[in-house]
Amino acid sequence: MMRVDAWLLAVAPCDMRGGMDSLLARVVSVFGSARPHVAYAFTNARATRLKVLINDGYGLWLCTRRLHQGSLAWPAGNIPQIELDAQQWQALTVGLPWHRLGACIGQV
Repeated sequence: MMRVDAWLLAVAPCDMRGGMDSLLARVVSVFGSARPHVAYAFTNARATRLKVLINDGYGLWLCTRRLHQGSLAWPAGNIPQIELDAQQWQALTVGLPWHRLGACIGQV
């Protein structure tokens, strides 16, 4: 089982056609590096698709999710990235308003 210690969101939308290599380049540009046991999440402009790049300490995993109805409660604003706690992450992935669960951990 993968261990994930932190969930980081890139606030700006990205092109969902990209694969693991382009998302890894985006991780480096937004977050500085791909740290072990961290999940990096990206969405498209409509927030209907989610891609998560996870560094498990040995390699990278790429997970995708496409919503058929509605959209993800994705943050907007000038901050390039946000860190969520486990409860907020679970709410985000099922489409709930995670920002109502408490304050974000903050900028990375």
